[in-house]
Amino acid sequence: MTVERPTLERRITASLDAGRIPVVLSGCGSGRTSLLLRLEATLGRERSQYLDLAAAATTPERCLRAVLAVSHVSSPAGQPPVPTTTAGAFTALVDYFDELASADRSTTVLIDEFLDIRTFENFPGLRDVQSDFARRLAQSPARFVLASRFTNRVHRLLRDGSPRFEVIHMPPLEPAEVAAMAELVEGHRPDRLGAIVPTVTTLAGGHAATAYILLGALASFGAALDPVAAMAAAFAPHAALTARWRECYELRLHRARGYGALKAILGILAETEPLNLTDIAQQLRRTPGSTKDYLSWLEDVDLVVMRGKRYSYTEPLLRLYVRLYGRPIPPTDDDIVREVSSYARSRLPVVRPAVQPTVLTPADTVSDGVRSGIIEID
Repeated sequence: MTVERPTLERRITASLDAGRIPVVLSGCGSGRTSLLLRLEATLGRERSQYLDLAAAATTPERCLRAVLAVSHVSSPAGQPPVPTTTAGAFTALVDYFDELASADRSTTVLIDEFLDIRTFENFPGLRDVQSDFARRLAQSPARFVLASRFTNRVHRLLRDGSPRFEVIHMPPLEPAEVAAMAELVEGHRPDRLGAIVPTVTTLAGGHAATAYILLGALASFGAALDPVAAMAAAFAPHAALTARWRECYELRLHRARGYGALKAILGILAETEPLNLTDIAQQLRRTPGSTKDYLSWLEDVDLVVMRGKRYSYTEPLLRLYVRLYGRPIPPTDDDIVREVSSYARSRLPVVRPAVQPTVLTPADTVSDGVRSGIIEID
């Protein structure tokens, strides 16, 4: 599902036209990849190239081959040979980006998950490849749009970098954008979902993937549209929201250090938040020093945030997922209804008691269209 975000797209285009490198930052399920693909279509495929570095960054040589194989933008110098050394392959990759711009200065390379270039640091001669990559892009005649889901890591990388980089935090979806999504989901009956768009927007926290899943679930409802019941159904053990937030939870944890201890802290904060360092250390039964390290690793991958020396989840929906699934047995239907209703009450001005979802099975909770949306968004 691709939603038009004209204001954001205009800001990115203006940044490019000013000679800067826009760096788009947003969390899981925010529509970041869809945004880059829309930009590629708007700029024109003959003058722009989308690349998913998370998929391509294996070895430097294989990454270069993969990029050359899919590129639909012609370089005046033709495709370069693949060097036999890892450092040479990395240099050839960035040289290729430079060559794309040698004939047409408007050529734009859109690189999704650009921090995954760090994978190359496992190979000889590429010890500080992230900094080298950022420096080479800043010096390149080509135009770039970069994107990442790791906000803190990008800020740290670019803190002392070139002023050419312009960080753009992708804003949450507005009700009008969710309404446009509802029209695409509902098709011939857009007005039916229109009345509940503000509620869906609030429950989804502005996340494109979550909003799409909720709208898809509601589209399969009868006359009675209940967003809270739809969310409860979508958080069933094998349903779409569970899969969406499990992916986010595991991806970020696996990019951090101290996997087991970090899961324990997330479990503590799922029970009660916000908590200060002392409270967390006591419940974790570890020293404040080691607990501080663990918390810094969670901050590094944007799982928790500290405000006024108290820690809480960055994403409330991720906390809801952990409350439901951070235990040895799957939640019951009653557990799901209770937790989703509690989440909704904390965000909506008035929420009536949730109705027990009549269907919570994998086959019936969400339509096939909603399942496919998990893949297409973000």
